[in-house]
Parts: sequence; C-alpha cells; structure tokens
Amino acid sequence: MNKQDLEKMRHSCEHVLTMAMMRLWPGRIKAAMGPATAEGFYFDFDSDIRISSDNFKKIEAEMAKIIAEDLPIIRDEMTIEEARKFFSGNTYKDNEYKHEWLDLIEGRGEKISVYWMGEKGKDMPETFVDICSGPHVESTGKIGAFKLQKVAGAYWHGDEKNKMLQRVYGLAFETQAEIDNYLTLLAEAEKRDHRIIGKDLFLIEPKVGLGLVMWKPKGALLWRVLEDFWYKAHLENGYDLVRSPHIGSRTLWETSGHCNFYNDSMYPVLEVSKTLKEMQDGVTVDCPQEEYLLKPMNCPFHVEIYKSEKWSYKQLPLRWAECGTVYRYEKSGELSGLTRVRGFTQDDAHIICTKEQMESELARVAEFAKMMFDSFGFKQYKIYLSLGDPKNPGKYVGDRVKWDMAEKTLEKVAQKLGIEYEKEEGEAAFYGPKLDYKVKDALGREWQCTTIQFDFNLPERFDMTFTNANGEEEQPFMIHRALFGSFERFMGLLIEHYAGAFPLWLSPEQIRILPVSEKFEDYANEILAECRKNGLRAKVISDGDSLPKRIRNSEKEKVPYVLVVGEKEVTDKTVAVRKHKAGDLGAKPMSDFIAQVVEEVSEKRV
Repeated sequence: MNKQDLEKMRHSCEHVLTMAMMRLWPGRIKAAMGPATAEGFYFDFDSDIRISSDNFKKIEAEMAKIIAEDLPIIRDEMTIEEARKFFSGNTYKDNEYKHEWLDLIEGRGEKISVYWMGEKGKDMPETFVDICSGPHVESTGKIGAFKLQKVAGAYWHGDEKNKMLQRVYGLAFETQAEIDNYLTLLAEAEKRDHRIIGKDLFLIEPKVGLGLVMWKPKGALLWRVLEDFWYKAHLENGYDLVRSPHIGSRTLWETSGHCNFYNDSMYPVLEVSKTLKEMQDGVTVDCPQEEYLLKPMNCPFHVEIYKSEKWSYKQLPLRWAECGTVYRYEKSGELSGLTRVRGFTQDDAHIICTKEQMESELARVAEFAKMMFDSFGFKQYKIYLSLGDPKNPGKYVGDRVKWDMAEKTLEKVAQKLGIEYEKEEGEAAFYGPKLDYKVKDALGREWQCTTIQFDFNLPERFDMTFTNANGEEEQPFMIHRALFGSFERFMGLLIEHYAGAFPLWLSPEQIRILPVSEKFEDYANEILAECRKNGLRAKVISDGDSLPKRIRNSEKEKVPYVLVVGEKEVTDKTVAVRKHKAGDLGAKPMSDFIAQVVEEVSEKRV
C-alpha cells in the first residue's frame, strides 16, 4: 500500500474510532479533532468518562463491528448556515469544538466539507458525520488492521490555557503482521530510550528548569569528543569560527524580525534602568532603559560581524561556524528528554556567497553532511525539500525571482546527490526554502538532523552588501546550515542508535583496567599512564567489589575494552583483554594492545 492510500486508511480509521466512542457512550462524548499520523491516528475527546486502556477491548470490538458493516464513506458539502444548524443538534448538540472549526473555516473563506460514514441524512448509531477535508477510503470495509495504543492528556489546540482533553492513540496498518512488527520495534525502542539508558550521561531537574540539560562527567566527556570532532572537521572543510553572546538587545531582535515572527518562543532576560551616581563632575545622570533577550538563534550576531567590515566579491564565500547555545520557549507538554528542550547548542554555520557560488556551496555542504553521517555509521537518510506556497505569497519575505532560483538550485543539488527526496510545498520558513535531512537509526526511525536553509530576510533587514566585479553594491545570498541540528538531539539519537554501546572512538570511557587485587594497582596505573599518553580515555577501578562483579558492571556499563591484570600480566608485561559483547580475547602485550586501540580509534570504526 502506498503512502497516500495508507494515510487515507488511517484517516478513515480515526473516524471509525470516533463513531465507536459515540455509539458506546451516546450523549457523553464530545468529539473534538484528530488526524492521521505516521503510524496510525489519534482523536481528542471531551467527556466526563475517564477513558483508559481498560476500555480498549470494548472500543476495539465496536470499531471492528463498524468495519464489518462496510459502511460507505461519502463526501458532502454544506453552507456555513447549514453546517451551524446541523452541528447544533442531534449527535453534536452543545459541541463547541465543531463550532470553533466552523468559525475558522468561515474565516478562511473555504467550503464546509463533511464526510458521512453510512447512509447520508441519518443519525447515530447507524450513521456518523464529521467536518473533514479528507481524503478517505471508499468504505469502512477497506480499513486494514488496527489497534488502540494509549490514552494521554492534550490541551485543546495545544494551548495550556485551554481545557485538557483525552487523546486516544491508535495504530493502523494494512496487515496484522505489520502491526506486530511495529510493536516489536516499539518494544526495542523502549529498551533504547535515551532518557533511561542515558541517566549516567545527563540530568534534567525540574528544580533547575524543565528542558534545561545538565551533563554528568561521562556525558560532558562525550560532548567534548563530539565537539572536538566537529571543530576539526569544520577547519578542514574551510570554515572560520566565530562566537556570539547568549543575549542581545531588543533592538537587534526587532531589526531581525524575531520580535514579530518569533516572539512567543523568545525569553525576555533583563531590563536595565538605573541611575548613575558616580560622575566625574559630580552630576547625577539617568541612563536610558535597556532591554535584553535570550537569543533564540545565532544568525543576527553573525550578520553584525559581517556588517562590521566592507567586503568584495573576491573575498566571498565566507563560511562562519559556531557551536552556539540558544534558548526557545517550548510548551512543557512538548518537552521530551534531549530531543525537545528549551536550551540547546546548534552546530550553526552561515555561508555568505554570490549568486554564482550558490550551487557549488550547497553541493559542498551536502558532501560535508554525507561525511558526517558516514562517520557515525548512518547509511540511510532522506531529504525533504521544503518549498514556498505559490498560492500564499504573502507568507514569505524576499524577491520571488530569488525564491525561484533558490528552490531550483536546492532541487538540482538534491537530484545530483542521487538521494531519495520528497517535496513539501508550503513547508518553507517565511524567510527561505530549505533541505531537511532525516537519518534512519538502527530501528529504521527517522530523526531530523541536517538543515540547509536559504535566508532572504536578514540580508534585506540588515542591508547586507558586497562590492561586485563592476564596483557596485550587491546583496549577497545567505545560507543557514546545521549538520547535527543540535548537540542535544544528536546525542539523544546516538544513545538510541547505539543502544548506549558507543563505538570505541566516541565512547567516554574506552578502556577500563581492573587489577585483581591491591598489589597489582601499580601496574594498572602504569597501563593507565600509557593509555593517556596515547590519547586514550581509560580508568582504573579497584574498589572493594570482587573481580567478577567489577567485570559484570563493566559489561553492563558497555565499556568497549576491559583489561584484567594480575601476577601473570605483571610478569609478562601483558594485559588480559575482554571486549564488550565478545568476552575474553586472551592475553596481549600491553604495547601491542595500545597500538591496536589507537589504530581502531583513528579509523573511527562503527
């Protein structure tokens, strides 16, 4: 079944869920809204009945009955007056959610589209109807396998100021075998959940602040390894480094447009209005009020650095990169471990170039992204090409000619890469089209990583120019680019992809040395010194636990190599090597083992 047909089926199954709920509890269920999802569907209900998984068997039985009835699914249209009258009585009496949707549709000047499930014109329980733009399958009998999954609270429109509704999630696939396979993957995903297996790496403490990450020693070391790799790769790929502060004046954000377009996601920081009392002439002077905001993005700072000098076309392109921490207000219900936070570090870069350099610079970034993915063992990824909406040009800033050029160039680069890509019309940001890379992890799940984004907003707002070959002032093209996306999300991806068992080059602790008893600690420390001298991350563990327990703990903590040293190893200058998952590899000369590991790290084997 193709993607479009699968979405139709899932959307239709969501209507079946709603019909079943209203059949089972007539007059006590207010149907709000719900869409198809990547795995199935969900729907939000307002009810005095507490819905739980205990109800699932009963609801699923009613859904199966509706599917077996093979009810036709028929599209219909109503005028706004007909719709208001219809959704004020019968099944939908006193349902304020439907009337809010009608108000919204009327405001957009669109037609009221409804879908009947069963014979048109009848009411429950024989027939169900809802406001919907579709599409759907022809009848309920065309719906494949389904399973209700969970219930969660959800604010209406995702706004914490609105009423909390009950959201019922379900799965829908063509066959039961596909559902079973998905549930197996889901169980494996739960075992890999970075919020659980990453507890020794990071901490999110409500007392400190929701969505604010603190890194424990192992996590901070992993971060450092990633950051060192990032800096080295960028310097080798022709980037210059810049740095910017964590706050900026309101004037900066007003100029960039963030105060208008991004205000709800920005944190205010500090208002300063004080009187200076120590002046050279002894006169007291009032200072003007200053207001500073935490930065949600690094871009305006990079632009100001550019603006501080005059540039010629001969000096372009400029490639400026920064690991810059930004802060964005995310609703508490949307926060999730490392993948959705309020403070995060973008591996940000801005490329400022001429029109003629656009294509080659984009191709260069694409090759850079591929190198990054290869280094971590990600072989499968997909590109999403986010374009503007030609029907709604008022949503975007910048000259349409430049937009067309940028969109065509992005698509041309995507085609040259030979990678599967998908167009998403209307998904571009207000300031430019973009390419989004989503990598597949070990379980085949997609994770948002690399973004390559054109920006027609900041060059215009900040009046960025360079002197072209004719000696005239010209506006440059500006490309935003992040490869990891953010360090936090990328580390969450790595934890789950590797199930916590990082490849040797990434592992915070590469080697653990276990002396059999205290009298062999001197030799263990000698090995430790040699490891550190060769740039390897190692530790000696010689606490009061027995050797078997220390070995078990090392395996549980997924340390790549464990070296056991006792009388024989001291005499022979060897180490007894154990490898994670592989077990005992036997004895090796200490110098040979260290040389082997150094080579393995340098090759970045994954």
